Amino acid sequence: MPIEQILLLAIIQGFTEFLPVSSSGHLILLPVFSGWPDQGLVTDVMVHLGSLVAVIVYFWRDVLRIISGSFGLLRGQWTDNSRLAFYIGIGTLPAIAFGLFLKAFGLMSLFRNVEIVAWNAIIFGILMLLADRYGRRDKEIQNMGIKQAIAIGVAQALAIIPGTSRSGITMTVARSLGFRRAEAARFSFLLGIPAIAAAGGLTMFELVETGQSIPMDGIYAATLTFISALIAIAFLMRLVSKIGLLPFALYRFGLAAVLFAFIYGWLPGLSA
Repeated sequence: MPIEQILLLAIIQGFTEFLPVSSSGHLILLPVFSGWPDQGLVTDVMVHLGSLVAVIVYFWRDVLRIISGSFGLLRGQWTDNSRLAFYIGIGTLPAIAFGLFLKAFGLMSLFRNVEIVAWNAIIFGILMLLADRYGRRDKEIQNMGIKQAIAIGVAQALAIIPGTSRSGITMTVARSLGFRRAEAARFSFLLGIPAIAAAGGLTMFELVETGQSIPMDGIYAATLTFISALIAIAFLMRLVSKIGLLPFALYRFGLAAVLFAFIYGWLPGLSA
């Protein structure tokens, strides 16, 4: 890939992975609007791994708590840390199951479609706005129960479909369940760690198994994504606490309008 494509890809992935606007949707749109060849699923996974490292670094204290809690679970302990680890694990299972199902039947590329991104931007933008506006604001992560963890986990599974936004839909469900904005964002980010790691690990295993090598373009993009993702996480945590999710919902509506104009040729010189 040309350097400008790598740079733009990393910036888009780094910011949109954690902002509730759908990173996979934007990665699909990049080759459509730029004219560059599709960077492919392998590069998509590499930039997602860059995002993964960023969230681990930013929430390193929580990550250590999850690791400690996991060992505690193995020893039969039920502490605050072990509860957090348990709920992260439970919430991850639906996404892994749905991803394996799509992969087993060769459906992973079925949703890489501009119109699907546009409709999901609107639908889940409306749901996000309603949940943030009318949701209660009193629960914290320590108030999490197994039903809430499963509900948020099922929402994360749906985010495999581009345009949905993993952070957006998980925060939407968390807000509708009464979690405070910052806590909803925090749990969303932590929940994404094993899901992103599992998807990346599976793709890397397939590359090794088939004798393919990881392209240097992907490594460069992953490194730059790490930097932009760190900035995005800090930005979102501050903005969500002060303003809420309204700016991101409005962005999704504007994005959908541009995409529909592109699809149906509503604007001169802008058509699929």
